[in-house]
Amino acid sequence: MASKYQENGNGDTEKPLIVKHDADQTAHKEELVMVYLSTAVAVCGSYAFGTCVGYSSPTQFSIMDELNLSYSQAMRLSSVICSAGWLAIYLAKEPMVLYLGRVLSGYSIGIISYVVPMFVGEISPNKLRGALSSTNQLSIVIGLSAVYVIGAFVGWRILALLGVVPCGLLFLGLFFIPESPRWLAMNGEEEEFEAALRKLRGKHADISYERSTIQEYLTILQTLPKVTFVNLFDRSNYRAVIISVGLMAFQQFVGINGIVFYSTEIFKSAGFNPSLGTILFGILQVGVTAGGALLIDRTGRRPLLMMSASGLLLGNLLIAFSFFFKAHSVALTLVPNLAILGVLVYIAFFSIGMGAGPWLIMSEVFPLHVKGLGGGLVTLMNWFGSWVISYTFNFLMLWSSHGTFFLYAFVCLLATIFIYKMIPETKGRRLEEIHASLNS
Repeated sequence: MASKYQENGNGDTEKPLIVKHDADQTAHKEELVMVYLSTAVAVCGSYAFGTCVGYSSPTQFSIMDELNLSYSQAMRLSSVICSAGWLAIYLAKEPMVLYLGRVLSGYSIGIISYVVPMFVGEISPNKLRGALSSTNQLSIVIGLSAVYVIGAFVGWRILALLGVVPCGLLFLGLFFIPESPRWLAMNGEEEEFEAALRKLRGKHADISYERSTIQEYLTILQTLPKVTFVNLFDRSNYRAVIISVGLMAFQQFVGINGIVFYSTEIFKSAGFNPSLGTILFGILQVGVTAGGALLIDRTGRRPLLMMSASGLLLGNLLIAFSFFFKAHSVALTLVPNLAILGVLVYIAFFSIGMGAGPWLIMSEVFPLHVKGLGGGLVTLMNWFGSWVISYTFNFLMLWSSHGTFFLYAFVCLLATIFIYKMIPETKGRRLEEIHASLNS
């Protein structure tokens, strides 16, 4: 496979020496209907993910009051992000049933958070992969925002019941879309592989080059030994691991879940209307994420990630100074405005790059034969980071409210340096070409 690509002076692969007909250039827009439909069905899971992430913020105080939960118990519940336990939550009459619902939903969402970006990345034409993969994060924030807005008007039990809807859409929609062609080919289902690729690209599209590229790449992979966890750190894979795990770690440790889960508490502590703040938070997140999805295949992954990390640094600093001024009784009239501005700046810049970017990069850099283990490791990092930030946020706020956000700001600075040094540009490149460049 590597022989089909020429190398530049830096050792990176460029365009194929022999330019062949690209199916992406011949497929008409109407022939990509199945790709769009498949993506739409898959990201129903992402919407469900978002409703779970957002559920704790507008409801935490009502739950604590009605079920007589302590603050630490509610904090633990908020760190278990979920979807499959909505009915258990809806029917809960005591804390243990609520715990069960959140554990069940967390297990399901852990799977969805890995499978959806991988699936969308593998079915998408290379020129649309960035935009379509970004719909994963867009659907998450739409779900999150819907919970924020609806949660201001309905009780927590009804809000939990509404979470069943996207799960049902996902379950039913999977009957009408094809499996990932690359996955089918890797599992030796040749007829199903070609049928799925044809269905995704359209009946008039020329799939010969894409089909042969995938098959040739898989032929090479089949000569490799069975992958173990240790093999993830082989010379051929370690760069993909460092890029994916590192980027996912920074996605969490910049403090996103502390702000998402406890945004109402941040607004309240800063003296800003928490209901208005969370609604503005949700609306902005949807708009900016949609804009990022449109830009990611035009500007590229690295520029958006660099811009995102820099904006997160600014947002954290604004929030930090709002709490610093409040603690020292300085410029108190500016405190609420700095808090809301900081949160909105933070969520805007997170949504434009660091939200979708790590999942997209993960789906692009891992070769097929290590995607299972590699994706599992990255997802573990995501949920571990989510738990650490969710669990420690209130303790950090008790230690020092402004110190918490100065700490997150420092992590944002490290993230900016990491992106500049380590993240490759993958825009418009086939998955097989990306893998070859990382191994060169």
